[in-house]
Amino acid sequence: MERQQQSYANHVRWHKPFHFFVMPVFAIHFAWTLVALILDPGWQNGENLLLAIAFIVAGFLIRINALKAQDRVIRLEEQLRFQRVFPKDFAKQLEALTTGQLIALRFASDEDLPELIEKIKSKTITKGSEIKKAIRKWRPDYHRV
Repeated sequence: MERQQQSYANHVRWHKPFHFFVMPVFAIHFAWTLVALILDPGWQNGENLLLAIAFIVAGFLIRINALKAQDRVIRLEEQLRFQRVFPKDFAKQLEALTTGQLIALRFASDEDLPELIEKIKSKTITKGSEIKKAIRKWRPDYHRV
């Protein structure tokens, strides 16, 4: 299967089993148990609603925790790349970048990095979306879940 060339416009990843099955099922179950509690108030339906809420919270925590672990790996990958691309004294300054900025910079080619980092340091751009939009030569990341 050939992949579409990744860009800012299409880089967001939808994890189909999670986004289009697990969370919709949790949402439907929540709505179902809420209606059941309204129509037939009682301890059993109250407990079912509480469990439905717990499922939704667990679903979000599962997703957030996986993304946080990936963020840590991306941060490390980018720090290693900076050590390879930049002189040692300059690479050390990059520790001041936020995790979000580093995550956005992972899409930048090695050629784009110096200019983007200067813009970040001068506060011309600060947000991840701004950084991604400023990238001229996109470096795809197909591994994020």
